[in-house]
Amino acid sequence: MPAPASASPARANGAMRLAAALALAAAALALAGLAAGAEGWSLAWREEWPLVAGIRAPRTLGALLAGACLGLAGAIAQGLFRNPLADPYLLGSAAGAGLGVTAVLVAGGLAGTGIALGSTDWLPRLGLVGAAFAGALAGVAASVALSGGAARPLVLLLAGVVVGVLAAALSDLLTLASPEALRGRQAFMLGTTGFLGWTSVALLAGALAVCLPLSVRFARALDALVLGEASAASLGLELRRLRLLLVATMALATGAAVAQTGLVAFVGLAAPHLVRRSVVVTHGPLLALSALAGAVLLATADVLARAVAAPRELPVGLVTAVIGGAYLLALLRRRATP
Repeated sequence: MPAPASASPARANGAMRLAAALALAAAALALAGLAAGAEGWSLAWREEWPLVAGIRAPRTLGALLAGACLGLAGAIAQGLFRNPLADPYLLGSAAGAGLGVTAVLVAGGLAGTGIALGSTDWLPRLGLVGAAFAGALAGVAASVALSGGAARPLVLLLAGVVVGVLAAALSDLLTLASPEALRGRQAFMLGTTGFLGWTSVALLAGALAVCLPLSVRFARALDALVLGEASAASLGLELRRLRLLLVATMALATGAAVAQTGLVAFVGLAAPHLVRRSVVVTHGPLLALSALAGAVLLATADVLARAVAAPRELPVGLVTAVIGGAYLLALLRRRATP
């Protein structure tokens, strides 16, 4: 029986090679992000140091960290629901964050303060980010409460759909009271990395530092769920508690990313897919590699959003949606080809 014994080192080596490749890609994208500006590419960092240190560096690092949070959350979601099409926004976090941002924008419009999504003043910016984060967590909490906990994944998934529909409808109703808030809401829904600063980097790094070790530590539950509910329970795992903990971890990672970048599509769905197509690993390495893959995906979209139509800038969520749509179409065509 030498094959199984040699399979584990082969898988470990494959995971290490993939991790090294993703880390190199992230480093190259970080350099590209520092060089990409409104006037084109520039490596004159000494002359442009205030611009590089104040805008490009935090935006690039923030994109890497936000992508890592979304990739990690996507891997958790797909493991929890045992569905490769699951993404971090399934449990109402996206719609909840959108509702929170819309409520703040509408309140600002009715009060005459004119809060804008791209405001550089710390108080309006804190209000928008806080509202998005609180809305994302509230959406997940409402889904968990509506489903009676995380013990029944299918019921939890349906509850997330219901919460998402209700939150989106409430957002639409709020914009009727203040139509000028529609522009800010649209910018949030399309996703952007343009407002990332050093504070955003610190918050995203803190969220990732909490979520990644926690999810890897309890990845055994996701491995057990692959075998089915009965098999997982027979291993002595407290599935109800572990599921709830993983849902909370997913909500924290998703909420942190959404609060800083808006709704960026495809990253959380595709990052685990790309890892699984490259290596076969258990959920522990999968979670870490998915975070790396998510970082690379969002950083790539950020650089493209700045460079494709310079000096104009594309919404980064639009770039990820186009890339994601092309990827899924190619995947479906390959599957359909006999």
